[in-house]
Amino acid sequence: MSYLTYPYSSQRMATIARNGMVATSQPLAAQAGLDIMKKGGNAIDAAIATAACLTVVEPTSNGIGGDAFALVWVKDKLYGLNGSGPAPKSISIEKVKELGHEEKMPTHGWIPVTVPGAPSAWAELSKRFGRLPLTEVLKPAIEYARNGYPLSPILGKYWQGAYNIYKKRFGDQPEYQEWFRVFAPNGKAPEIGEMWKSEDHANTLQEIAETNAESFYSGRIADQIHEASQANGGFLTKEDLQNYKAEWVDPISVNYRGYDVWEIPPNGQGLVALMALNILKGYEFSHREDLKGLHLQLEAMKQAFTDGKTYITDPNTMKAKVADLLSEEFAQSAREKITDTARTPEPGTLPKGGTVYLATADGEGNMVSFIQSNYMGFGSGIVVPNTGIGLQNRGHDFSLDQNHENALAPGKKTYHTIIPGFITKGTEAVGPFGVMGGYMQPQGHVQVAMNLIDFNLNPQAALDAPRWQWVEGNKIDIEHDFPNHLVQQLAARGHEMRVAHDTGGFGRGQVIIRNPENGVLSGGTEKRTDGSIASW
Repeated sequence: MSYLTYPYSSQRMATIARNGMVATSQPLAAQAGLDIMKKGGNAIDAAIATAACLTVVEPTSNGIGGDAFALVWVKDKLYGLNGSGPAPKSISIEKVKELGHEEKMPTHGWIPVTVPGAPSAWAELSKRFGRLPLTEVLKPAIEYARNGYPLSPILGKYWQGAYNIYKKRFGDQPEYQEWFRVFAPNGKAPEIGEMWKSEDHANTLQEIAETNAESFYSGRIADQIHEASQANGGFLTKEDLQNYKAEWVDPISVNYRGYDVWEIPPNGQGLVALMALNILKGYEFSHREDLKGLHLQLEAMKQAFTDGKTYITDPNTMKAKVADLLSEEFAQSAREKITDTARTPEPGTLPKGGTVYLATADGEGNMVSFIQSNYMGFGSGIVVPNTGIGLQNRGHDFSLDQNHENALAPGKKTYHTIIPGFITKGTEAVGPFGVMGGYMQPQGHVQVAMNLIDFNLNPQAALDAPRWQWVEGNKIDIEHDFPNHLVQQLAARGHEMRVAHDTGGFGRGQVIIRNPENGVLSGGTEKRTDGSIASW
C-alpha cells in the first residue's frame, strides 16, 4: 500500500466554522492549535502552539533554530513581527573567502547559520497578545516530542529525500553526526506511518516555555549553542544571541481593486508580491484561464522579482525606499516594458528623491498569519548536541560581492524568503493567507490573492487552482494539470514552458476568510501536502 499514490481525482471542500479555525500543513499541529483555543487561548496562543508543534511534527521544513514572521489582527488593527535574525558579529566576506568559499555562501554547515528568531517570536507574541502562559501553549509540542507521533505521507517523503542527500554528502563528517543521531535514529529515515520522537526536542521546548525563551538567548541553551559553534569553527556566539530580540514592525500594503493586501516590510520578500500586484492593478482580468492575463502575470512577476532581488536587504542598510518601490511611477515604468512577448527583465530605475505556514482565527475576531522556516528543508544540517535544535542556513542568501545590496556584513539581516500575507477591506479584516516555499512564496501570494479577489474563488479553490512559477530568464514551470492550450499559447509568446510532475516546488498554502456580517470563518488548506484544518 502506497501513501503517495492516489489514482483517482478527489475534491476537498472549504471548511466553515464560527468559533475558531487553524489551518496548516500538518494535521497534528492544526489540532494542537485548536486544542489550545478550546482551553481558553485566543488565535495568538493557537498560532504559537501550532508553530511550536510544527518544529516537532514537520522538522523537514522548520525547527526551533529557525526564523519566523507574523501578521496579527487584534482589535481592528494589524501588527507585524519580524522574527528573523542577523549574521553573527564575527563573520565577514573576507573570513568566508579565507575558508575557501570564493564565489558564494555555502549551503550547509556552520557558516550560513544566522541568529535563530523563532523562539523570540513566540515569546513576543505571547507577551503582547497571548492569553495563556507559554508553559501551557507549548504543551502539545512537548508531548509529541516526548511520546512520539507517526509520520504523515508528505512528511515521510521529504524526510527520506533529505536523508538520502545527507547520507551521500555528509555521512562521514563529524559536524553532521548529531543530525543523523536525532533524525535517523535507527540508521535510516523513519518511514511513513512509523513513530518518531525526540526527548531532546521535548526538553528544549520545556525550557523555552518555562523561561519565556530567555534560556535560548541568554541562559543554558545559549551556552550549548555557543559551545557547539566554537567547537566546530562557527561564527555564532552567545553574545549574538544575547543581543537579539524579535522586532515589531509596521506592515506594508498596496490597495488592489478595493482590498488592501498586506506584507511584512524588508528584509522580507513580501515587497515582491506587492510590487507585482501594483503592476497588475493597471490591467483588467476577465477570467482566470485567459492567455493575455496569464502573460501579464508572468511578466509582472518577473519584473517585481528582478527589482526585489536588486534592492531588498536589511532595512537598516537598504538604499531603496519601500514607498518608491510601491509608487505608481515605478509600477507604470514596469508596465511600459511589458509587450506581447516574453522578455528577460532588467532592474527598474528607482524614482528620484524548505518553510511552514499557518493561519489562525478565533471567535472574537483575532486572526494570525504566521510563517516559520529553517530555510532549505532541515536548514544547515547542523543540530546542536543534546538539544534537538536544528539550525537554519538563512545566511546562504547573502552575497559575497561587497558591492551588492545584500552583501554579507556582521550583524546584518539578509534578504529573507518567508512571508505571511493578510487581506483587509476598509476597516474590516478579510483574513490571513500564505504560501510557503522559498522563491515561490511571492508568486504564490500573487496567484492566491488574484484567485480570491479577481476571480472570486472560495479559499479552497483559490489554493487548488494549478500554479505557475517563474524560475529564471523566460523559464516557467507549471503544474501538470495546467490547461494544455494555454501552455502552447504561452510558449508561442516566448515563454519557455516546462511541466513539473512533482508539485512540491509550487508552495504549500493556507487561507482563512472571515465574513464581517456574522463572523463565520471559511478556510482552505493545501492539497499539495499533508494539510489540514481544525475548527469548531
